[in-house]
Parts: sequence; structure tokens; C-alpha cells
Amino acid sequence: MDQTPIADMKFETALAELEAIVSSMEGGKLELEASIAAYKRGMELMKHCQAQLADAEEQVRVLENGEFKPVDRNTLEAQ
Repeated sequence: MDQTPIADMKFETALAELEAIVSSMEGGKLELEASIAAYKRGMELMKHCQAQLADAEEQVRVLENGEFKPVDRNTLEAQ
């Protein structure tokens, strides 16, 4: 499996890896330790994707004059 740092991944890349992890786990051919590692990586990927989707939704809400304003993730988490 790819071990690219999750924080550096684009949404589509993270989602594709998550789908691959789910597929491999559903196949039932992973050993226990590999299955646990895949589960942990999958959870991290899922959280990363959810955060990126939340950012995108917030940008849509912040539309002004037809232009997107960048959203500071730290400001959102403080709310």
C-alpha cells in the first residue's frame, strides 16, 4: 500500500487509496496485523477526506461576489 503522508494527499488520491484498502479488507486475504494496519490507515484517510469535504462545503457557504474566499481550517476548528 502507498505510504504517502496523508496530509499531503489530494482528496481524489486519498479516496482512491481508501477504496483500495476497503477492497483488500473485504477480500479477507490479509493477515491480522496487516488488517489492523490497513484499518488504521483507512480511518486516517477517511478523516482526511471528511476534513477536505468540510472545507469545500464551507467555501461554498462563504461565496461573496461570485468569488471563493480561502477558508482557514484553524479558524473553523475554533468555532
